[in-house]
Amino acid sequence: MSADIVFDPGAEAGRATDAILRDTLHGTARGVVVDSPPGAGKSTLVVRAALELADAGRPLMVVAQTNAQVDDLVVRLAEKNGELPVGRLHSSDADPYDKALDDLPNVRKSAKAGELAGLPVVISTAAKWAHVKVDEPWRHAIVDEAYQMRSDSLLAVAGLFERALFVGDPGQLDPFAIVGAEQWAGLSYDPSSSAVTTLLAHNPELPQHRLPVSWRLPASAAPLVSDAFYPYTRFRSGTGHGDRRLNFGVPSDGSGPDRVIDEAAESGWGLLELPARHTPRTDPEAVRAVATVVRRLLDRDGAATSERSPDPTPLTADRIAVGTAHRDQAAAIRAALGELGVTDVTVDTANRLQGREFDVTVVLHPLSGRPDATAFHLETGRLCVLASRHRHACIVVCRAGVTDLLDDHPSTEPVQLGVTVKFPDGWEANHAVLAHLAEHRVVWRP
Repeated sequence: MSADIVFDPGAEAGRATDAILRDTLHGTARGVVVDSPPGAGKSTLVVRAALELADAGRPLMVVAQTNAQVDDLVVRLAEKNGELPVGRLHSSDADPYDKALDDLPNVRKSAKAGELAGLPVVISTAAKWAHVKVDEPWRHAIVDEAYQMRSDSLLAVAGLFERALFVGDPGQLDPFAIVGAEQWAGLSYDPSSSAVTTLLAHNPELPQHRLPVSWRLPASAAPLVSDAFYPYTRFRSGTGHGDRRLNFGVPSDGSGPDRVIDEAAESGWGLLELPARHTPRTDPEAVRAVATVVRRLLDRDGAATSERSPDPTPLTADRIAVGTAHRDQAAAIRAALGELGVTDVTVDTANRLQGREFDVTVVLHPLSGRPDATAFHLETGRLCVLASRHRHACIVVCRAGVTDLLDDHPSTEPVQLGVTVKFPDGWEANHAVLAHLAEHRVVWRP
């Protein structure tokens, strides 16, 4: 109890941010690494660091991993300082950036880096920066989502800057590679490993920081996500129990979907368990169950209350997301939602949901109905993303028997010399999450 009273999330986060900015602006190291749990304010930190570097008169390049991330950072910078000239370096494609940037007078857009020379801040993707050549490097760079950047992508842009701030979430999905990289496994220059892993392998003395507070995850979720996925860099929620509430104006009809919704509203978690069965990947019953839960969330006039506003905010379709492991599962759920007249609900894979935030998420468990537990489905980052997108509640739809499946298929990935073992592994993380969900289980036979 005394620890809860002493802990001040705002003060803790402020101290961490001050230390990061001090090392970035006044330190001598060529790099600063920041680990951030889900919803800890990575983008807020990146924007603040960019503004302070610009105010100090230090030209800055910002590297993000996707065009959506780049456009989001440009908009955030404009919101904080509409007078700051910002360059948006884009590709030569037909539709290279969000057209909302056209309404920002301080943003200059170009496919040529030379046309943006001299601006205080220039932002682009790692893929675009890799084709840029400069006579004089930027004094500073910020690499956003650095754990999702492959080390070969970092090598391609490393000559463009003198010093860099690397910000990312070590618990999320590993960088994506379309070719096998087994021949480089264990080598310090493995091109498929994350930029941060390779950076620290060669520069272990670099300052390392972490953000200690998640402002997204509620008090009901932060302990589980922290214990299951961040056992060595634990974090806490920025809110306490009771700071957020999810209420429904329409009472339950007694069905399984309504009962699991009520359980999730009360406790933050809900498991809708279907009968054990081996199924196709696009399990029709599980797909319908997910769609039904979403339909009932909307039909019951939900309202969310949080620290952001004392007035209840309606739980609308754009504040609900559905997460899956595979694209064909997402497509099947979209079709099922369409049949129920539901639109504007985000339905996507864990890869595409990374970095996004919703009030309520509905997750089709990656191992539901499977006869085996493959490395893809056991990947720790995939489950971490799916379990950490929500501000109020997460509802998991899964067939019974996954715990037995895990016990029948223990982790058998080969041990490779020189490769840092990722801990916890997916087998252990799945067991931890399922053990917690079992306390909030609603058994349903559709």
